[in-house]
This record gives sequence, C-alpha cells and structure tokens, in this order.
Amino acid sequence: MKTTILVAGATGNLGGRIVKALLEQGANVRALVRHNSDESKVEHLKQSRVDVVTADMNNLEELTKACEGVACVVSVLQGLHDVIVDTQTLLLNAAVAAGVPRFIPSDFSTDFTQIAPGENRNFDLRREFKERLDQALIAATSIMNGAFAEILAYGTPLLNLKDKTAGYWENPDLKMDFTTMDDTAAFTAAAALDASTPRILHIASFQLSANGIAETATEVLQQPFKLAPMGTLADLSAHNQRERAAHPEGEQEVFPRWQQSQYIQSMFSVQIDTLDNDRYPDLTWTSALEMIKQLGQRGR
Repeated sequence: MKTTILVAGATGNLGGRIVKALLEQGANVRALVRHNSDESKVEHLKQSRVDVVTADMNNLEELTKACEGVACVVSVLQGLHDVIVDTQTLLLNAAVAAGVPRFIPSDFSTDFTQIAPGENRNFDLRREFKERLDQALIAATSIMNGAFAEILAYGTPLLNLKDKTAGYWENPDLKMDFTTMDDTAAFTAAAALDASTPRILHIASFQLSANGIAETATEVLQQPFKLAPMGTLADLSAHNQRERAAHPEGEQEVFPRWQQSQYIQSMFSVQIDTLDNDRYPDLTWTSALEMIKQLGQRGR
C-alpha cells in the first residue's frame, strides 16, 4: 500500500510543489484546504490525483477526521500568530488525536533556533509554536533550508543586477544557505516518507558568500560584479528595530519591509557547517551557477 501524506497549505506556492514532489515519489497525497480556497487551485489538485479534504481550520473535530490514516502531516501554512501558532496548534492537536506518527511544521527558513528572540518577528512565531510541538506526543522534523534561492531575483542588496553589486553586512566570506523551492519541496517529500527523521534537518541547494555571489555572477553573466559593504550586523539590527517601531501597521502584514530586512539579517547571522543533503541520494540539487544563469536570462 502507498503511504498517505497530508499537506496543509497545498494551494500555496511551496505547498503545491511539495504535493507534486510527493506524487512523483509515489505517495498518496491528501490536501487539506479551507472552504474559501481558490477553486481553480483546488480543481488542479483533484485533477492531479490528490484527495482533497475541505475543513474548517478552526474546527478540531473536522481537522482530526482529515488526519485519520495518514503517516505524516506536512504543514506549509503561512501567516501571522493566528496561523503559525493558533491554527498550527489546532492541526497539531488534531494529528495527535488521530494518531498520526509524524509532523513537519511550516518552519522552512534559516535555522531560527540560532537566532536571538526579538531579532525576527516571524521566527519568534515559529519559536513559540516549536515549544508546543516539542511537548506534543508526536515525532516532529523541522526542515531548515536557509533562504529560498529565488530571493536572489527580488532585487535585494544581496544581488543587484542593475548596479552589478553583491551586498553584505559585516562578513563578505560568510556562506549563506540558499535552497530553491523545488529542491525544498523534493527534500520535504522524501522526509515525509521517511519514518526515522531527526528533529531538525539542514539543507541547501548551494552555500554562497557575498564574495561567492559576486564571483559567480561575474562568471555566468560575463560582466564584472563588485562587493557592496552595507555596514555591520549591529547596524542592520538597529535599523530593523527603528523601522519596526516606525511602522506598526506592519505587525498585521506577513512580509512588511522591516520583516524582509530581518530575514536578510538572519541570513548573515547563521552559518551551517554540516548539511543533510546526502540523506536522500536520489535527489539532485540546483547549483549557484544554474540559479544565477536563470536570473540573467530573465533580466534580458
């Protein structure tokens, strides 16, 4: 019999990729969707041989029924406290009540356990949920993929294709973790089907410093890129705190500008020495050369 995996957040960008990867790896997929989910996305799931279950995300009984008979719950929910903490807690409680053996939370990010509380609002939410998850009677695995490699296309100081610069804070040689969404999805699917995963798994399509970004961009795009020093991490932290205080309306937004800057601060604050990429040898990983080449082709 095929293993059944439940995915909450299956209509989202990463969630949809995880569903696709699970199907490719031979799993039965059950997608948990809200009553007001995009009908076209729900129909696409159904056409992809996915068992779609619609439930009230605030109803423990409905969530418990949706979790019955699955080997792992994968949460790809995104939002603020009401989603990351409150809704995920209900989903967690439902998984425990249904006897689900394993839970993968929506922690896809830099390893926030190595970030001081208060430095990243969204990481603080994940830290709060982690405390609840660690007390629950269920095995859990967080997948820490660093930054999604697609951030290099967003026009951040990390890679400025217009100015031909690679920005950095404090240390141009610190290697940051970048993982494409497709690579993250493929690894998550493999982990969901693996009954013996540890509490945390670290992955990266590639690890690259600001120096490495500049050198790779110069090589691939055949134009000289130079480093752009942006200040110290203390400078960036102080800037983020000022911006957050000056724009309290951002507390109601998932990705206000100051939150985006907090993510960049986190990328320069953590360095992972040992990755778990080799845990599933059949997976392939996107290289920095491939990623930056794609970005250059988009910019033409």
